[in-house]
Amino acid sequence: MLEGIHPAALRLFRESGYTDITATSAAMSESELRKKISGAHLLGIRSKTQLTGEVLSAAEKLLAVGAFCIGTNQVDMNIATEKGIAIFNAPFSNTRSVAELVIAHCVNLLRRSFEKSNAAHSGKWQKDSSDSYEVRGKTLGIIGYGHIGSQVSVLAENMGMNVIYYDVEPKLALGNATSVKSPDELLKKSDIITLHVPSLPSTKNMIHAKTLAKMKKGACLINYSRGDVVDVKALKEAMLDNHIAGCAVDVFPHEPESNNVPFISPLQGLPNAILTPHIGGSTVEAQENIGVDVAGKLINFLETGSSTGSLSIPPLSLPVQQEAHRLLHIHKNVPGVLGEINSALSRLNVNILGQYLKTNNQIGYVVLDVDKKTSAKALDAMKRVKHTIRVRELY
Repeated sequence: MLEGIHPAALRLFRESGYTDITATSAAMSESELRKKISGAHLLGIRSKTQLTGEVLSAAEKLLAVGAFCIGTNQVDMNIATEKGIAIFNAPFSNTRSVAELVIAHCVNLLRRSFEKSNAAHSGKWQKDSSDSYEVRGKTLGIIGYGHIGSQVSVLAENMGMNVIYYDVEPKLALGNATSVKSPDELLKKSDIITLHVPSLPSTKNMIHAKTLAKMKKGACLINYSRGDVVDVKALKEAMLDNHIAGCAVDVFPHEPESNNVPFISPLQGLPNAILTPHIGGSTVEAQENIGVDVAGKLINFLETGSSTGSLSIPPLSLPVQQEAHRLLHIHKNVPGVLGEINSALSRLNVNILGQYLKTNNQIGYVVLDVDKKTSAKALDAMKRVKHTIRVRELY
């Protein structure tokens, strides 16, 4: 368990009987991690640890990885899938933390609080009501109406804001929020726009010079999603031209690898620009929620074979079968593997009590509950099936 994973996760492991745990407060270099990972069955990381293909190839016994964070960009997901390593994360555990800070910045931007605070720190007294507004009655435009965006919607409405949103998929509105037909419509109508979209080729620099020009003059922009969805140079120019009145940005195209590395951004020094160091979900409550969430998924995978929430293994939610052995088989997704498994077990007169199969583009995941009288030869027979990646007996 690397990078200071919350004690709640370690406590949950120990309560479940897992005691051979090494925990560190820092990430490891690639060379160091390759040495340490060879004997590990589980690995817990956060955002700084880079699980490259070379690292994962050295993980001979690794069954699963818990990314105790939101994203998994630090993991070579293709190699993890090929090797049958289950990758779990906690995509929703910090939802409330992010939503609260977004709402706080709606107030701070319209009141220009940070700008006046900085002035007070430097000895300047800027008691003035000009360019300071209430959020009540203003329109908040949310791009991306998922878990975070929809919770921002509820909180904003409770503050008296009008909420409109756009999502590429149809989403049921919460409260009195209203869906709009296009991003352009949202840009034109909103006093504040907040972004809650994933990092995809389709979202890269989705806010650029032309989209910024479509926003209301004097509107504000909040980005607490991903660093590559906003062209920060274009945002700087829009603010210097006084077209955009303020911004709150927590994620950047290039972020320091540690707290000891200098941070540089085109947005530094601009008035009414709130810059935070990727702390949208960094609260004690969120870290505890993430710890419990990911640790629970890892333990469930180890003990029942359930892969629900995995980003690499096809998701299966499995009941616990009494009076049975449970066998797991991960294989390349090619025709005929399931038939070969069944034929091999049939030759051994294995009585199958339950069988579950799920596939993705790369691999297939089969879980078999077999009679307790089954010969130990069944596991060896499954290992000899063509295109097998990994076989494991749970109980």
